[in-house]
Amino acid sequence: MNTVIIKAKRLTQTARLPVRGSAYAAGYDLYADLTQPEQIPPHETRMIGTGLSIAVPEGYFGAIFARSGLAARESLRPANCVGVADSDYRGEYKVAMHNDGDVPRTIAPGDRIAQLVIMPFLPVVFEEAQELSETERGAGGFGSTGR
Repeated sequence: MNTVIIKAKRLTQTARLPVRGSAYAAGYDLYADLTQPEQIPPHETRMIGTGLSIAVPEGYFGAIFARSGLAARESLRPANCVGVADSDYRGEYKVAMHNDGDVPRTIAPGDRIAQLVIMPFLPVVFEEAQELSETERGAGGFGSTGR
């Protein structure tokens, strides 16, 4: 497997570079770059910075996903479910953390808050058409395949 080098700039002294939890993990943990703990009340969202700017290569994007343990045990997840960081974005990576639970949750400085997966994408051009090809499913809506 080829390794891609991605440049990351620390915007603060306390920012931590993303780290994989195991040799075969697809996601790289993103860490909260906070000066003090941040409490997230039930059913509310707080923006948590990572203190990093990352240069994702052209032809790729950074997908920011929930950490499964944090979501399952603490009811915390990215508010937009999956964040998309385009290759031309050079601002700080921040995660809008949402508390789905009924009790306040606290994110401490250095906590792992999300995972970053670098993914390729296909650039496309949309072309307007008067008709589309026929399929067996046709215009059947969500769940219309009977499964």
